[in-house]
Amino acid sequence: MTGADTGGQTPPVSVDTPAVEAPSEVAANPILPHDLSPMGMFLAADMVVKTVMIGLALASVITWAIFVVKTFELFAAKARLGRAVRQLSAANGLAELKSTFDGRSGPAAEMVAAAIDEMVRSEAVLDHAPAAGLKERVASLLTRIEVRAGKRMTSGTGILASIGSVGPFVGLFGTVWGIMNSFIGISKAQTTNLAIVAPGIAEALLATAIGLVAAIPAVIIYNYFARSVGGYKVVLADAAAAVERLVSRDLDHRLVRKAQPRRQDGFAHPAEASIARIG
Repeated sequence: MTGADTGGQTPPVSVDTPAVEAPSEVAANPILPHDLSPMGMFLAADMVVKTVMIGLALASVITWAIFVVKTFELFAAKARLGRAVRQLSAANGLAELKSTFDGRSGPAAEMVAAAIDEMVRSEAVLDHAPAAGLKERVASLLTRIEVRAGKRMTSGTGILASIGSVGPFVGLFGTVWGIMNSFIGISKAQTTNLAIVAPGIAEALLATAIGLVAAIPAVIIYNYFARSVGGYKVVLADAAAAVERLVSRDLDHRLVRKAQPRRQDGFAHPAEASIARIG
């Protein structure tokens, strides 16, 4: 085509502006993370959100560590105490248990030692004072041993209650902080593009998810231990009741021995000689 056909003017050349691709813009923006996996979001998160996530992850580790340790501790303590209760129930008096529980540890051994010690210390007044006083003192000692043993078994479970109640709120704090930073990024970028705000919101919600992962098992494990420790305390009460029965039986034997008439030849009656005396 000649210049005359166009009136002597060169036709304008149209230059097309290349379209801006959203993915390349997002990839070129250093503020946005390239990896939206949990680890990638953690690495790209704000320092405050990172601290919240690390704290909640440590709380979750502590929860499971307490679960493992306390499970074995409760199982072993219940087994030992169950055997001790069977021995206490089979005995006829405290004197029979002196050698059995000598040098042993545990609440049952403490109960037997406390009852024997109180009977020895009250030996001088047993024939002149009512037996109710001795029974009351022994019951008081056994109650304190029972309470201390129950408290030792519940140690550590309070941490589970704290994690279960505080964990979701700590995660929510991280979420609020992350979303706040996302909106600050929107205002700085002067755009409402979802690609800009979505990664920050995802990082923030990850903090809430970790908080729930830490809190839910903590609540479940705490309730499990509350029931298990309750069962352990029942066995403790059985042990204390068995020791109280042995003390009462020994006092009755002593009363019968005291009332039993002696032979004129100076020898004790066979029924009297068959009753063992504490101390």
